[in-house]
Amino acid sequence: MKLTKKLCGLFTVGALVLGLGACGGDASGGGKDISVVNSDVSGKVVIYTSMYEDIIENMEKQLEKAFPNVDVEFFQGGSGTIQSKIAAEMDAGKLGCDILMVAEPSYSLELKEAGILHKYDFSDKSKLVFDYDPEGYWYPVRVCNMVLAYNPDKYDKSEVPQSMKAFAEDRTMKGKLSMSNPLTSGTAYSSVVGLLDKYGEDYIKALGEQEVAIESGSVALTKLETGECSEIMVLEESVLKKREEENSTLEVIYPEDGSIPVPSPIMIVDDEYSANANIEAAEAVEEYFLSKEGQKMIVDGWMYAVRTDVEEKPYDGIALTELLKNTIPVDWEKCYRQREEIRTMFEEYVTVQ
Repeated sequence: MKLTKKLCGLFTVGALVLGLGACGGDASGGGKDISVVNSDVSGKVVIYTSMYEDIIENMEKQLEKAFPNVDVEFFQGGSGTIQSKIAAEMDAGKLGCDILMVAEPSYSLELKEAGILHKYDFSDKSKLVFDYDPEGYWYPVRVCNMVLAYNPDKYDKSEVPQSMKAFAEDRTMKGKLSMSNPLTSGTAYSSVVGLLDKYGEDYIKALGEQEVAIESGSVALTKLETGECSEIMVLEESVLKKREEENSTLEVIYPEDGSIPVPSPIMIVDDEYSANANIEAAEAVEEYFLSKEGQKMIVDGWMYAVRTDVEEKPYDGIALTELLKNTIPVDWEKCYRQREEIRTMFEEYVTVQ
């Protein structure tokens, strides 16, 4: 099954069958004129998201301009935090949000199955590079990319692993590696599932034998800068952000066996369960995030756009079409159905502090 649509035909996933819309449409970009329709939308919309706080701050400024009469409020947390929060709220029968922008698609499958999502027919779905729910319950809104990174001020590139496989198997790196926690990070968990499918359970065991540190991306990046870590598995956006904002010399390595792009979805909560029961505003906000203008906002946050007609790429990143030529696939259905089993396996082999 393919995660990208036929236009790219490059990034495959496992058993999840979503259905594809045909590429094409109005060359001008199509869709609603956001600047015209937004002034008629009012009220409040709360968004739960796993995006970084400083990226959210930049987005809030743009959303204030796009929606002058809507109070758009964000709650930021890691995937584990958001999932725990939603689980508790579902038990109470009411969520504290109207829109969800989570890390990876498997959680969308769970929420759709739970019956708490609102179906929305996005006007420009023919422009989407990645698959979406054929019934309109969720769409990809941003692409995070799991890569490797190193510090050229401390090591020559030839001295560190050039592949995800070598990251786990090159014993000269033992005790000098770091990655995010798949028990709390959706993108890290997705990456583990992709690597598990590609290399088997021995890969996870090898990570444990490498004594890879399990910690936040910010901690790992600091260790990379000081030389405490030789190489890290990290989201590309974290490195690109440091390069642009701090003039960092840290460099991305696009693994020889493939990086792991993760299309992060956006979803609207059904009126029955949403915080503000403001479906009109929620639909308009989702439409904006998926529009060309909204996608440029995503790219400004060092992530990749999901539209075929957005040519911009993240600062110091590569083009999405180039990125998708070499990837490790992820089975989103497996991510959902075997979540606890895979997390337990990871804990068995890898020390998580």
